Amino acid sequence: MAVQSGDTIKIHYHGRLSDGTTFDSSAGRSPLEFTVGSGSVIKGFDDGVQGMSVGDKKTIEIPFAHAYGPEDPSMIIEFPVDRLPEDLKPELGMQLNMNNAEGHQFPVVITEINDQNIVLNANHPLAGKDLIFDLELVEIVD
Repeated sequence: MAVQSGDTIKIHYHGRLSDGTTFDSSAGRSPLEFTVGSGSVIKGFDDGVQGMSVGDKKTIEIPFAHAYGPEDPSMIIEFPVDRLPEDLKPELGMQLNMNNAEGHQFPVVITEINDQNIVLNANHPLAGKDLIFDLELVEIVD
């Protein structure tokens, strides 16, 4: 029986970037369970599992357009240092939460610090990156 859209599956995965850096893995955890075609995983992952049978292992490469999309320059924000809370000591790579106009929180990462401003990146950390997944289909749930 091969995986098709609408099937609920359990799959082990190891996600890495083209330079070999691991960004996520199900190793040591329960396999990922999701319904194929439901939109609960990125499109390239959804497409990549179709046709697999229980026990199959394969590697898929997902271009950024089918993963988290390109990095959006409008999601790079300059923020005045003098508007930071006094107890906050900004560091490169530090993750902060900001609120949008509707009051919803979203994560940002400090990518640059100078005397007047910090530069915050609100893009998904994997935006603009091609992804590689090693997959092993564990179960097609009845």
